[in-house]
Amino acid sequence: MSEKFYITTTLPYVNDKPHLGFALEIVQADILARYHALKGDEIFFNTGTDEHGQKIADAARLQGKTPKEYTDFFAEQFKKLKDPLGLSENLTFIRTSDEKHIKTAQEFWKLCEKNGDIYKAHYEGKYCIGCELEKTDSELVDGKCPLHPNLEIEIRDEENYFFRFSKYSEKLLALYEKNPDFLVPTFRLNEFKNIIAKGLKDFSISRLSSKMAWGVPVPGDPDHVMYVWFDALVNYISTLDWPEDKKKFEDFWVKGKTVQCAGKDQVRMQAGMWQAMLLSAGLAPTKQIFIHGFITSGGQKMSKSLGNVIDPFQIVEEYGSEALRYFLAREVHPFEDSDITPERLKESYNANLANGLGNLTSRIMKMAESNLTSPVEISEKTVPTEFFDFLEKFEFNKAADFIWMKIGELDKTIQESEPFKLIKTDKEKALAIIEGLVKNLYTIGRLLNPILPETSEKIKKLVKENKSPESPLFLRK
Repeated sequence: MSEKFYITTTLPYVNDKPHLGFALEIVQADILARYHALKGDEIFFNTGTDEHGQKIADAARLQGKTPKEYTDFFAEQFKKLKDPLGLSENLTFIRTSDEKHIKTAQEFWKLCEKNGDIYKAHYEGKYCIGCELEKTDSELVDGKCPLHPNLEIEIRDEENYFFRFSKYSEKLLALYEKNPDFLVPTFRLNEFKNIIAKGLKDFSISRLSSKMAWGVPVPGDPDHVMYVWFDALVNYISTLDWPEDKKKFEDFWVKGKTVQCAGKDQVRMQAGMWQAMLLSAGLAPTKQIFIHGFITSGGQKMSKSLGNVIDPFQIVEEYGSEALRYFLAREVHPFEDSDITPERLKESYNANLANGLGNLTSRIMKMAESNLTSPVEISEKTVPTEFFDFLEKFEFNKAADFIWMKIGELDKTIQESEPFKLIKTDKEKALAIIEGLVKNLYTIGRLLNPILPETSEKIKKLVKENKSPESPLFLRK
């Protein structure tokens, strides 16, 4: 039964060009969007850029630009990921500097304020510019943020607006209890439950505009701008044109299945802060949150501030977008950290794409073109349920393993039956084997649809035209 399916990435902070960590998140989200489209669901797929806050203002100043000039440049770099990563055509792109987002964030603020969850108070605490978050002593290691050890912790002392996060401890626990699959994998949520058990603290949701003017103005108070996290999280509904387009919001956010994709450092913000904000505003919570691990390099988190990022554009330039999608789907664990090296990427590409899928397609279609007088008739059978089950559970690697298991089975059939030899002694039997190989290759093409959409279409086209590829699907490197 088809349904409305809403999926969103987090919005990357535009203080640098895109890195492989975000490419992982958006490719995973794209695989889910394509999978649901394959099921017949109506899709709303969201991404965009998070553009306010101190880091942006500081970075723009260092380059001699206004924050708007700075964010305009980097937002375009993220928009350019669409073609190199083979992302879905219906992908929407929201910027937190968009006028419609600013108006939505202000309307959202008013609802929370009306419900008594926003108040003004004196703020004194430790702050990590890298995270744009307050930090407790227990969250620091040797006085530094473990995620940004190269940045000094700031001591801030000023009057801010606060959100009554502490009010929602029990309501959040009730939300998780009601929906055991609210956050995947569950062990990530258990970590946050332990934090709730110790007591949630209200958090600051504004900054003095005299100190940091680059933000969404607080309604009715020009002396303050919204704290970047409060503003940015609202993008998940501003992209749906809330509150103006009530039908779209009702269809996709309230009645549809909503899934947010985020990294493991985002549990507090996505499962805690955002859900409490939604409860405060009287809006429906997210249905499900998928939390992925980090891509590491040399055992360290890939981070702009650490200077160890891998450029996804360079990988695409060398290997192609389908190769990058394959690697992110199969070779990166969906829930745990995964280390990437150029050597591992090359080895996997040659073994599984050039020598694996590409070689198999050429062998089968060469036999078909040489021996079959017309294309094989393909039945419109459904994709194996087992494959869908893996994707439903965000197990992209197991879904890809399932496909390559089928590839291995076809290789084994060719090795054992040798239809290219049998055709000389038992033509009828050989033709039956070749037809079976072609049908199974077409099934592989179907299975590849969410993961390698371009390769999927190429394989299905070759089968329908009964032709061998004019050039290898994947050139050996």
